[in-house]
Amino acid sequence: MVNLPNIITLLRIAATPIVVWLIVEQYMMWAFWVFVVAGISDAVDGFIAKQFNMETELGKYLDPIADKALLVSVYITLGIWGHIPTWLVILVVFRDLAIVGGALLFETMTHSLTMQPLMISKINTTLQIALVSAVMAMVGYGIELDGALDLLVALTAAATVLSGLAYAVVWVKNWSQLEDDT
Repeated sequence: MVNLPNIITLLRIAATPIVVWLIVEQYMMWAFWVFVVAGISDAVDGFIAKQFNMETELGKYLDPIADKALLVSVYITLGIWGHIPTWLVILVVFRDLAIVGGALLFETMTHSLTMQPLMISKINTTLQIALVSAVMAMVGYGIELDGALDLLVALTAAATVLSGLAYAVVWVKNWSQLEDDT
């Protein structure tokens, strides 16, 4: 069912190529603001869905797709331009590919995938959004964030690794439970 939260999520997906284009064309201030609005929309659609009992199965799948599309695209683009360390871009992209690949494999093998983000994943997403927002603000507005940016890079890397490991642990437990049930 398409409702207001799902429409907001679809608009976030539609914002992805716009943000990428703005970064590539070096309209970093505009990229920053479109990205910030897209990031805020992530919280808004979740709030509306929960507060007004508008959660849908479609939304449970669309929301992480929107997050991954936006974040991975922006990380790759900022990485290509040298604004984010290459190793962090690789880490972020690899984690997301591993999670999507693991989810597809689990669904294909078991037909029992449920979308339930982990708390560490929510923290990771928040840090990833904060980092690219800070980078775009720094580049677009000439703000100096050297020490704070280094700390944000380290925290984002740690959360990315921990989140990826947490999903791996959940999948191993789920696989073990399914094998025990058979």
